[in-house]
Amino acid sequence: MASLRPGLERRLKAELTGDVRFDRFTRGRYATDASHYQIVPIGVVAPKTVEEAARAIALARDEGVTVLPRGGGTSQCGQTVNDSLVVDCSKYLTGILDLDLQRRRVTVEPGIVLDELNRQLKAHGLWFPVDISTSSRATIGGMAANNSCGGRSLRYGTMRDNVVSIDAILADGTRAHFGPVGGSLADVPAALRPLAKDLLALGAREQGEIELRFPKVQRRVGGYNLDALVPGKNDVNLAHILVGSEGTLGFSTRIELKLSPLLGRRAVGAVHFGSFYEAMNAAQYLVRLKPIAVELIDRTMIELAREIPLFRPTLDQFVRETPEAILLVEFGEDDHDVNLRLMRQLKELVGDLGFAWDKSGAKWGGVVEVLDPALQAAITEVRTSGLNIMMSMKDEGKPVSFVEDCAVPLEHLADYTSRLTQVFEKHGTRGTWYAHAGSGCLHVRPILNLRQEKDVRAMRAIAEEAFAMVRAYKGSHSGEHGDGIVRSEFNEPMFGSKLARAFEEVKDRFDPNGLYNPGKVVRPPKFDDRSLFRFKPDYRGLDIKTELDWSAYPGAGGGFQGAVEMCNNNGACRKLAGGAMCPSYRVTKDERDVTRGRANTLRLAVTGQLGPDALASDEMAETLSLCVSCKACRRECPTGVDMARMKLEVLAARVVRKGLSLRDRLIGYLPRYAPFAARHPYLFNLRNGSALLRGLAQIVTGFSAKRRLPAWRKDIYADPPSPGFDGAPGREVVLFADTFNRYFERENLDAALKVLTAGGYRVHAAVPADGDKRPLCCGRTFLSAGLIDEARQEMRRTLAALLPYIQRGVPVVGLEPSCLFTFRDELPAVLKEEGVNVLAASTFLLEEFIAREQKAGRLALPLAPLPKKALLHGHCHQKSFAAMGAVEATLRLIPGLAVETVESSCCGMAGSFGYAAETADISLKMGELSLLPAVRKADAETIVVADGTSCRHQIHDGAAREALHVARVLAMSLETTRA
Repeated sequence: MASLRPGLERRLKAELTGDVRFDRFTRGRYATDASHYQIVPIGVVAPKTVEEAARAIALARDEGVTVLPRGGGTSQCGQTVNDSLVVDCSKYLTGILDLDLQRRRVTVEPGIVLDELNRQLKAHGLWFPVDISTSSRATIGGMAANNSCGGRSLRYGTMRDNVVSIDAILADGTRAHFGPVGGSLADVPAALRPLAKDLLALGAREQGEIELRFPKVQRRVGGYNLDALVPGKNDVNLAHILVGSEGTLGFSTRIELKLSPLLGRRAVGAVHFGSFYEAMNAAQYLVRLKPIAVELIDRTMIELAREIPLFRPTLDQFVRETPEAILLVEFGEDDHDVNLRLMRQLKELVGDLGFAWDKSGAKWGGVVEVLDPALQAAITEVRTSGLNIMMSMKDEGKPVSFVEDCAVPLEHLADYTSRLTQVFEKHGTRGTWYAHAGSGCLHVRPILNLRQEKDVRAMRAIAEEAFAMVRAYKGSHSGEHGDGIVRSEFNEPMFGSKLARAFEEVKDRFDPNGLYNPGKVVRPPKFDDRSLFRFKPDYRGLDIKTELDWSAYPGAGGGFQGAVEMCNNNGACRKLAGGAMCPSYRVTKDERDVTRGRANTLRLAVTGQLGPDALASDEMAETLSLCVSCKACRRECPTGVDMARMKLEVLAARVVRKGLSLRDRLIGYLPRYAPFAARHPYLFNLRNGSALLRGLAQIVTGFSAKRRLPAWRKDIYADPPSPGFDGAPGREVVLFADTFNRYFERENLDAALKVLTAGGYRVHAAVPADGDKRPLCCGRTFLSAGLIDEARQEMRRTLAALLPYIQRGVPVVGLEPSCLFTFRDELPAVLKEEGVNVLAASTFLLEEFIAREQKAGRLALPLAPLPKKALLHGHCHQKSFAAMGAVEATLRLIPGLAVETVESSCCGMAGSFGYAAETADISLKMGELSLLPAVRKADAETIVVADGTSCRHQIHDGAAREALHVARVLAMSLETTRA
């Protein structure tokens, strides 16, 4: 992976202010998209302006290097991988250039993400309605290049239907405006007129062939849009020849879009079917009610989604029994009464088609009405995560995209799906189905292992049979995801040799020297050329030693290889709002600092593609340097990529190779020296009181001089005597005192003890079983320093102390989320001993325990009213383990307390991350994304609540407010009762 063009790299760095990277790690991160291909680029540029992009393209042309425009990198057919200079528009070219509310038009730069655009448009009652499933990370430039189609294309059409004009840099450097043109071409700039004349002449020449060979379905995105050039058939818009061209004709700089009014209240009918075939056959009748969408989820997708904690609660609310398929029929008329009337008609129609809940077999089914907007949004999230849900299979065989989105007329949909299923079975596999039934475009991926030659041969056979079937039905072999490497080879069989030559003519007229994204749409490689695959013929994992248990996955390193390969590059981690994933990316917008980029780097490292010992290299450390181990990806990544756990392996490998820094020692061994520090707090706190000492300490320890470290104290929390156990019935609980609350904020443990005692519980202290006076520890600090063996010792010691309690069913309650959830998460992966799983199942945050007791009717807390407002920030691990509902429910037990939860990602402190000199500024930027501004807006009477030690310190440092643990808020209510 050596840099192949040092001259180009030097010139780019000299002339651009944006990012210029030619190192092997960056190039590796850009070598893949959401397809199964991998082609290492020459280098990567993220220009800060359009002018810089133009200069980068000119320099590449001068150096004889091809250019690949790239947005979010979520293409499923290999459009955004090539042996080229990648020009990444998604980091800086993200602006809105013009907004015309009266005409409902917006002009944007190519790198703006769809969800970000719609967030800004919402205040004006407008949105851009091509609502694709990857809207949280797909860029408008990429969507235009792909001619994307959204779930509501029945109403809003494709990108082509919604793009007004495009400004582009052509291959020779010419700046050109493409838009509507008149027959005389008088409104076309003189420089562009010869090209426009040639294009229209080509459209006129091939009019008959276009009429004969272009599929008559809405979702047809294969080849170039020659039908846009046919005279007299429609208003000619030259921008439409760029739409769907996959970055092969020009580099878009300005894209003008049509906008639509926001949808109002909607009605969704979840139509259940006992037969997949019957569901597909019914689609042609359901669309007669003119819904704005008819979307499919099949039984496989339902079963997989139920295994994902993020989606399980949603399915429980609208899925009845075990359907073979569900069609989600959505009505979105302006008058909601009309939607309700259409819902009644839907129920009648389903009944007329012979379906009923009291039937069995193929005619079992009916309609579940969904009118709640929150549930509708949750269902949409499940539906739009279909690809990732399907890819959550842990086997080496995965659903593979190559006949992914063929589109056929609705009257043939049932027969097509039935016959394609038979093709899959013929080749020893099966398919997973979901998506756009109302458009006749179903996403289907046969399960194949592309490491095996026999499965690659099966892929070729399935593709040829499937596309022949689609041609027979007069459908489209590419209904949504474009051509790329996967389908460009099949454009000639689909459109015929004459139109295939016309496609080449268009390419050559725009780009005679093949500067832009060669090998896509025209003159492609074979789609099953394994040298282009992510899993090439010589692909294999290295024999690496791992510290944690990865046995749930296949591959080298005890399954570690399989775990990192779970990333399918779909990029859900690149979202910029909602949930917590990925806080570092939200600050830097850098592919290196997102879960996908890190997972790709790990995959390349463990398969030897980044050189020897790459796992412990400085470049790998840099790749993971901004990962705050928030564990958001553990929950929010639909394929379950757990980067926090993977980072532990990298840290452990680096400890073996490079040892520990002083800062790592101070962090890791904190529980061991804490008793000594508590006896001499003045000595350990000297650093905080002097700017000079903080500066010197930064040089020696690496802790930022800008930050005050937590203050040591003498009056630490002391475990009270346990009440003992005499066999008498009673409600017992063990209070686990973590290191941070014990030594720095004992008030929280005092409050928790008070709350539990007031609730009538007999509270046991968690103390060492061997009589050692040093308090117990979860091992968290040792894990964060890569000291897995030391963490294992602490875990073993704690397990021995708690085993007598958990064996008789006594729950263990803790306060600090990062410590408590270590028992549920890392403990089973680090320690393989009797009782580990019992302890993992027996540990609860205080709020989880209280909420459980309340639900069971066992809670008797005499809480008095607190007529105040509580502003709640959730710790990342609380979000990851779905504990926020319990936290909110516990606070709402206090009469009169109004609870508002901040919609926030990580606070940014993240243990020691915010204290490190090199990451202190990034830490505060994370906090400024939403948390710190929300705290500053809160009035002085508002109680700011945060359970995490790090979160409370970040709030104090960044917003000058004291945040309280929930335990202290509950204790305040108890004290009010006593008063």
